[in-house]
Formats: sequence, C-alpha cells, structure tokens
Amino acid sequence: MDHRINITIEDALKERGQSLYWLSRTTGISYTTLWRLKKDRALGINFATLEKICVALECQPGAVMELSKEKKEEARKRNVSARAPARRTSSLL
Repeated sequence: MDHRINITIEDALKERGQSLYWLSRTTGISYTTLWRLKKDRALGINFATLEKICVALECQPGAVMELSKEKKEEARKRNVSARAPARRTSSLL
C-alpha cells in the first residue's frame, strides 16, 4: 500500500515468543486480517482492532506501529532504479 505508517506486529510477537496464530486466537481477530496487517496489505486499522492487539501483547500502540520517513512506494521505486543494471552496448556493432 502507499502510506507511511507501518504495522510491526511481527516484531512485537517475536519479542514475546508468540505467533500470529496465537494473536488471532487470543484477540478473536481473524488470521487473515492479522496477516494483511503484517504483510502491509490492509487499507487501515480501526481502534477496536488496535486495542485488542495492544491488550493481548500488553503494549502501547507505538509498539506495533511506526511512521517511516517516506512512503513505501517511493522507497521501492528508488531502490529498484538504484539496483537496475546499466545497459550494455554491443562491441560488435
């Protein structure tokens, strides 16, 4: 998605030794919804969902979200253009 707020559920789960499946079972939030948040496929998150995640992980909202300096799409485009190999011209012509 094209936004600057990233959900960092995976990091918070690793710190606590828990899985996405555990979080789903504990919160009642569908595994698919949590997976979409983790993989940056969600369009947004509502406060009820965020609250359930924070209660289960015993953390503040800032522990599962971060604000990046630039949008992911902009960073991806910049990284792709930096890695693009230079075109070679044939020395046979």
